[in-house]
Amino acid sequence: MQSSVRAVDGNSLLAPETLQKIVAVVMKAVEEREAHRDRVKSEQSTNGATED
Repeated sequence: MQSSVRAVDGNSLLAPETLQKIVAVVMKAVEEREAHRDRVKSEQSTNGATED
């Protein structure tokens, strides 16, 4: 099976607003991941745990 794209509506793919929403979601996920990592490290140091 073959298919080809003959035309693309660029605004519907990556309009600035769409890109901003994507970046905001990704940045939030990164911040949450870093916060979780920091909490884990803090708990490990508080409990005297060490990494293997």
